[in-house]
Amino acid sequence: MNFLAHCHLSGENRDILFGNFIADSVKGSEFNKFPTDIKNGIIHHRKIDTYTDRHEIVRSSIKLIRPVYGKFSGIIIDIYYDHFLALNWKMFHNQELSNYSRDVYLTLGKRFKYLPARNRRMLPFLIAQNWLSSYANIDDLRRVFWGMDRRTKNISGMKDAVEQLVMNHKLLETHFMDFYPELQEYAKETLNTIITNENEKL
Repeated sequence: MNFLAHCHLSGENRDILFGNFIADSVKGSEFNKFPTDIKNGIIHHRKIDTYTDRHEIVRSSIKLIRPVYGKFSGIIIDIYYDHFLALNWKMFHNQELSNYSRDVYLTLGKRFKYLPARNRRMLPFLIAQNWLSSYANIDDLRRVFWGMDRRTKNISGMKDAVEQLVMNHKLLETHFMDFYPELQEYAKETLNTIITNENEKL
């Protein structure tokens, strides 16, 4: 899953949300240097990714575009799924997506000192371009994929990923809508377990 889903699956604890957001920039056991709730968010993120990568529905989505995008297919599906989450946001959250996104940006800004270098470089662009809300918009999504294609030195072909999304939109949305409630349940149970295990260490 990508940024919006990881934030949404974090629950109400802002430190856990922050940890979920930065997790891809934290390598190996480096998570141990962070405060407890941020560390829990990083662990939570990793478990969500493992569950997602192994799920048959997600694998079906990846298989659909793999002939075109090869090893980049999983990354693209993560962003497609964030698109469907943003598009159907009112089904999953009672706060407007624009307001929720603003709250996330404030959460990240208030914890700036804990941001890994990669996220520090990214954050101004994320806020200025309103990435979390823009996932719902096809034109904004096209800009995201163009930027990612440039970062792979144009070998990924991601600049055309929106066309594949439009072509397979109905099927991919069905995949997402079948998968995401299962992921929500898993994420909730897993987070409770992580917090319980951490409390038992105290």
